[in-house]
Amino acid sequence: MGFGQIGRQIYRLSLESPRFDPVAISDIGQPDILHHLLGKSAGGATKVDLDGNYLVARGGGGEHRTRLMSAERPGEIPWDLLGVDVVIDATGRYRSRASLAPHLDNGAWRVVTSSLPDGDVDRVVLCGVNEDSAVSADRIVSAGSASTAAMALALRVVTAARPVAHATMTSVHAYTRDQALYDHAGPDYRRSRAAAGNIIPNTTPALKWVERALPVVQGKLSGFALNVPVAAGSLLDITLAFQDKAMAADEINGLFAAAAEAEPELIAVTHDPIVSSDVRGCSQSILIDLQGTLAAGEKLTKLLAWHETLGHARRILDVAALYAKVDAETTTGAF
Repeated sequence: MGFGQIGRQIYRLSLESPRFDPVAISDIGQPDILHHLLGKSAGGATKVDLDGNYLVARGGGGEHRTRLMSAERPGEIPWDLLGVDVVIDATGRYRSRASLAPHLDNGAWRVVTSSLPDGDVDRVVLCGVNEDSAVSADRIVSAGSASTAAMALALRVVTAARPVAHATMTSVHAYTRDQALYDHAGPDYRRSRAAAGNIIPNTTPALKWVERALPVVQGKLSGFALNVPVAAGSLLDITLAFQDKAMAADEINGLFAAAAEAEPELIAVTHDPIVSSDVRGCSQSILIDLQGTLAAGEKLTKLLAWHETLGHARRILDVAALYAKVDAETTTGAF
């Protein structure tokens, strides 16, 4: 549900894997315009045609017919009649348990939301950090956010080698679709200002969920966000405070290089002098900018970690696949 940037990326990625069959897409947009925007999206080698209210994808994995349906709220789609197992809510609008539950009431076995939740849901799963917490009984699940996953992964790599006394994050984030391009009366003073012409200080819920997923940093995090006037490519500026002495740049870069080799689908590193537009198409959750790592004083080390929406879209599908595995193992264990 929701065929914006993340929704289109999820659809494209699902076509590349034989384990996914995109059955239906719910969005209030006109089918011909949704198809047009899909064609303008970056990536995706599979050709997709529009046949009435169906997207038809033909490629090496066979044919997928995906029904386009118009709906505004989770309770408006009969998922059971469509044979849907998992609903991915990529609207960004429905984030509470109460607002997402109608997906289950209408026949979905599980809901995975692309956003951090508003309040508690059954689980927030950050790939590479707390997948082992997933259980089959989870019905409403969040795959976190791109910033949350990137911060959690960075801290997991560092704290596995050396404990930190404190970590501060500045999330330098591309502007989002809920921001206005011109000044208008919005939900607060700063978010009422034009996204395309300002650096806008903002709060972030990411730290709360990082601490829950990675208990070793519980009570040790602080930070905020800056929404900046770029359309794609975001950055975490992370300052790590160690109890004894700062971790040398070569040492911390070595940790991430080893992590990238061990988990190439989640973590990447680069020696290149990249900028935000170079991050487009990055499918990992985190891209460490090795040139940006430096020791700052006796106990502080700074690092730069890039991320992009494509990486988050991949992790959302990873979470759906994780629960399919957990369900299968639970069923097998029952016998």
